[in-house]
Amino acid sequence: MAFDELTTEARAERPDYDRSSTAELVELINREDATVPGAVARVATELAAAIDAIVERLRRGGRLVYVGAGSSGHIAALDAGECEATFSTEPGQMLALVAGAELPSATEREAAEDDGAAGRRAVEEVGVSERDAVVGVSASGRTPFAVDALEAAKAAGALTVAVVAVPDSELARAADHKLAVVVGAEFVAGSTRLKAGTAQKLVLNTLSTVAMIRLGKTYGDLMVDVRTSNEKLAARAVRIIRQATGVSDEEAEAALAGAGGSAKVAIVALLGGTDAATARERLESARGVIRSALEQ
Repeated sequence: MAFDELTTEARAERPDYDRSSTAELVELINREDATVPGAVARVATELAAAIDAIVERLRRGGRLVYVGAGSSGHIAALDAGECEATFSTEPGQMLALVAGAELPSATEREAAEDDGAAGRRAVEEVGVSERDAVVGVSASGRTPFAVDALEAAKAAGALTVAVVAVPDSELARAADHKLAVVVGAEFVAGSTRLKAGTAQKLVLNTLSTVAMIRLGKTYGDLMVDVRTSNEKLAARAVRIIRQATGVSDEEAEAALAGAGGSAKVAIVALLGGTDAATARERLESARGVIRSALEQ
């Protein structure tokens, strides 16, 4: 498909923006943004299947690797980086390979998205293998860095997922799981940091969050895998234990100390009426899932 024919490059029938008031422009953009969740909902089944496949790789010790360029790459990097803070993922368990990330200027970084060979090298340099899951993110689905990276990942035996904003694309054809979130013409033609970028953010948020839930990183809606590495996080862990178990702050603090700073161990010990050592053993046999540990 020619570049000009891509959905992401289309123009829609709209009034001349320079003749619209600021309030009208805000309303128009908001109206366009409101269509994005519906587009994401249309790929819900495919997204769930991709998440389940990713979780299987993560359970076997694999990694979740995002690849992308430009806005897509930045969004992917944000999601990968936040998971370590939110879910205490191990360093390197989630990472983003972004075209030109090491380059000093925006112009150079933009040019780097056309370097398919660099995408392949990036995948090879981090040692992607059949243990890993690799998610390529590209609004147009034709960014050489992302396409070549995903092809290299698939050749290495990795699970591959494509997140795109067009109905058919090179990136999707290279992937095991295809998530085409077609949001239509952008408010500013071709500016895929807008609706397409919002869709990518929603998809990656859902993908990583649900994957972490499946891996036992939460208990209900609580971030139970929080690391108590500073005063703020220690206070959060105490609050989480209190909310999960109904004990007082003092009891939660004592349980946390007895669990060596692990909120998950403290919760299982309190709810299971056992000591920290037994709670830890139950969690290990339950692959870190609190609810399963409590059923033992």
